[in-house]
Amino acid sequence: MKHSDFNNWLISLKTLSRGQLSLLLNLLQHPDSQNQTIQVIEKNNPPICSACGEPHPYRWGRQAGLQRYRCRSCGHTYTQLSNTPLARLRLKERWLVYSQALIEGLTVRKAAARCQIHKDTSFRWRHRFLELPNHSKPEQLSGIVEADETFFAKSFKGQRKLPRLAHKRGHMTHEVGTGTEKVPVLVIRDRQGVTTDFKLQIANTDSIEPLLKSTLARDAVLCSDGAAPYRMAAQHLGLTHHAVNLSKKIRVVSGAYHIQNVNAYDSRLKEWMFRFHGVATKYLENYLGWRRFLERWGKTLTPEIALTVALAKNNPFQLLTQT
Repeated sequence: MKHSDFNNWLISLKTLSRGQLSLLLNLLQHPDSQNQTIQVIEKNNPPICSACGEPHPYRWGRQAGLQRYRCRSCGHTYTQLSNTPLARLRLKERWLVYSQALIEGLTVRKAAARCQIHKDTSFRWRHRFLELPNHSKPEQLSGIVEADETFFAKSFKGQRKLPRLAHKRGHMTHEVGTGTEKVPVLVIRDRQGVTTDFKLQIANTDSIEPLLKSTLARDAVLCSDGAAPYRMAAQHLGLTHHAVNLSKKIRVVSGAYHIQNVNAYDSRLKEWMFRFHGVATKYLENYLGWRRFLERWGKTLTPEIALTVALAKNNPFQLLTQT
């Protein structure tokens, strides 16, 4: 750039809005952010045809900074972003910044401000990024396994047509209880910290038993409260079962069997959820997956790992356990 052109560019900076200045500063601080995003995409997604699975394509130009390929077998063209939840999303240079916002648990508006995007874009990105973590669940829990249900208020946030009359603020739905205005969530956690959860229609034996059957190893030891669904399910499945009686302040049985681990997780989950001021029931499972994801990675989680999991074409839980 000529010196005179550079001076004119500097003078034009005075006309930029606050948002434009913030975006310019972010680009200056992270000049290679798009290249870093592309490196994550290309490193973790091999160029396999998204239509027929052919693993040896031709190179076929570039698209939006990514290498484009053409399948030798079916002629389908694609990039390594095809068939991932983030396909067709723009502004790749801000994906790592948004991944960091997810790690910090920022709200939609705060994440939008961090990335200099519209709040609607931030909302759409959130649920695209969380699509795979939501389905990222361990195949089996073993050893001493604790199970308990927790409840969230039913919410129709964002829906134009409500199935019932709107509640006023301070409605009893937000009080402690397990009534019809609550959504039960079954949380299962073993002593190694491996956690899975399921949104239920109703917390009864017919709902809980199939989930325990598919999740617990045959030699697992189940710990729960004294609720009948767990007792009946354990009998039907032939599981060793130890129940604590919280109403009689019996919290530990035989010095080892309790549900303090899963209850502590429920407490952290509720405290973390509070920042969102109510989660729409439609998207509740995405938030449950988000929290499981944060808990499982802990302090080792980086924006690159978060983006890798959002792009994974297999079960991200398998990726996690292999790392």
